[in-house]
Amino acid sequence: MSSGLQSKSPPPQPQCADAVLMVRPACFGYNPETAASNAFQKPGAGADDGAKARAEFDAFVRALSGEGVAVCVAQDPATPAKPDAVFPNNWVSFHGDGTLVLYPLEARSRRTERRQEIIDQVVKELGFRVTHLIDLMHHEDEGRYLEGTGSLVLDHAARVAYACASSRTHPQLVKEWAEALGYEPVVFQAVDSAGLPLYHTNVLMCIGARMVIVGTEAIAPADRDMVLDHLRAGGREVVEIGQQELRQFAGNMLELGTWDEALGDSRVLVMSDSARRALRPEVFAQLSGCTDAVLAVPIPTIERAGGGSVRCMLAEVFRTP
Repeated sequence: MSSGLQSKSPPPQPQCADAVLMVRPACFGYNPETAASNAFQKPGAGADDGAKARAEFDAFVRALSGEGVAVCVAQDPATPAKPDAVFPNNWVSFHGDGTLVLYPLEARSRRTERRQEIIDQVVKELGFRVTHLIDLMHHEDEGRYLEGTGSLVLDHAARVAYACASSRTHPQLVKEWAEALGYEPVVFQAVDSAGLPLYHTNVLMCIGARMVIVGTEAIAPADRDMVLDHLRAGGREVVEIGQQELRQFAGNMLELGTWDEALGDSRVLVMSDSARRALRPEVFAQLSGCTDAVLAVPIPTIERAGGGSVRCMLAEVFRTP
């Protein structure tokens, strides 16, 4: 296995993974440290948030498995307490050529989420073979962060990496990552309806096989045309949503590969129930026409206290041949 940030020739990779890593939380709850940069988080009574989150998680896993998606469920140990462990896509990514990337996280309370035993479980259960390791964790010592596929939304077909700059997404690290993995970096500014920087790119953008969902209103006017031009160049149908839909996590979707006896290889667009209800009928119809199935799951506790939705809970595993 090789390691380091050397440039690689771009291998072919499908847009939609057919397997995911999910981490069942032991100590889920509102995290004041991450809330400082995540306006989606809202404190609540909290006494039974952990139990509610685990029930939502278990139902989500069953729904994904029922759609034919391979799910590797890792159990988060209770100590040390990790309130955001349910969001593993921020610390690791698994690529189709065997590249494994470990990412630098802004919040100190999140850094213990990175565990070798989780990677070992993915290797064993999903057949992922690590051939190349890119370890970016040392950037934490320099105050530079890049939080996985929260910070990066990837167009694998066109080899483009989209990233909105924030305290959790350092533009220079985006460029270094893109050079190492053979992607073109597209870095831009984006804010919520209150004018605050969006903490992660994946709350305003999702790229599927045939469509793109993008919160156009959130992108800074100076960057908007540039971002849309890149998205349209990929040949997908561009579905635009506004700030109201973003607040309900309608930008935080993920399309996954599945297998169906009647359809064979197919795709399912995964979103939360709150995102589904936020979409206007014509927008939902447009999205439905660009995928094979839609799965909407209720995760209100995880969205409220954790400030993330379904995409944040799914670390895609592009299984190695």
